[in-house]
Amino acid sequence: MKELHVHEITGHSLVPAKDIPALLDENHIEFQAIDCVNWKDYPYRPEVEFRIAHTGDAILLNYRVKEESVRAVAAEDNGRVWEDSCCEFFFQLPEDQEENIYYNFECNCGGTLLIGGGRPGDRPHAPVEITRKVDRWTSLDKAPFEERMGECGWQLALCIPKEAFFRHQLKGFKGMTAHANFYKCGDLQHTPHFLSWNKIDLPKPCFHCPEFFGKIMFE
Repeated sequence: MKELHVHEITGHSLVPAKDIPALLDENHIEFQAIDCVNWKDYPYRPEVEFRIAHTGDAILLNYRVKEESVRAVAAEDNGRVWEDSCCEFFFQLPEDQEENIYYNFECNCGGTLLIGGGRPGDRPHAPVEITRKVDRWTSLDKAPFEERMGECGWQLALCIPKEAFFRHQLKGFKGMTAHANFYKCGDLQHTPHFLSWNKIDLPKPCFHCPEFFGKIMFE
C-alpha cells in the first residue's frame, strides 16, 4: 500500500481553483504518478500525475495529463464523466473503513464533475447544490466537446471543501489519516484506459474497490 503525506497550506480556507497550480508551486508540493496499468487488456498509459495539499477546510488537487486524445461530452454535473478524459479521486474517511463507505470525485477535462458517496452498489450522487461548492479549473475548453484526436497536454485543479463530503459533518482535515486512490480513465476514448496511483489486483477494471486504496496522512 502506498502512503502519502498531505501538506497543510496555512493562511487560506478556500482557494479559487485557477490559483491552485501556482499555490502548490509556491509551497513546493510534488507531483505523484498515476501509472499503474492493472489490466493487460488496456495497456495504454498516458502520462498522468497529481499533487494534493489541504487548507484544513478544503482539499486542493492538481492533475497534469498528456494523452493522445481528449473528450468531454458530459455537460452536466453527475453525468457520465468517466466515459470522457477523466481524473478521479476516491476517498474514505477513517471511521468509514469498517462500513465500506467512501466518496468518489470524478471530473472530466472540461470541468464537469460527479460526486458520489456510499457503499459499492449503493452510491447516491451528491445534490447539485453540493457539486457547485467544488470549484474547478481546466486548461481546456469548458465541456461539452467531442473527442479531439492528437496529442494534448492539459491540467485540472479542484478545490474540494469539507462540505462536499455530503454524508458527513466534517470539522476539517488537519491531523486526519484516511485512505484514497487517484485515477485516470477514458472509457469511450479512442484508446480506453484505466490507470491508478495505488495498484489494484482485480480481474477486470474496477475503481470502486476501497480495499486497494492507499493511505494519506494530513498534516
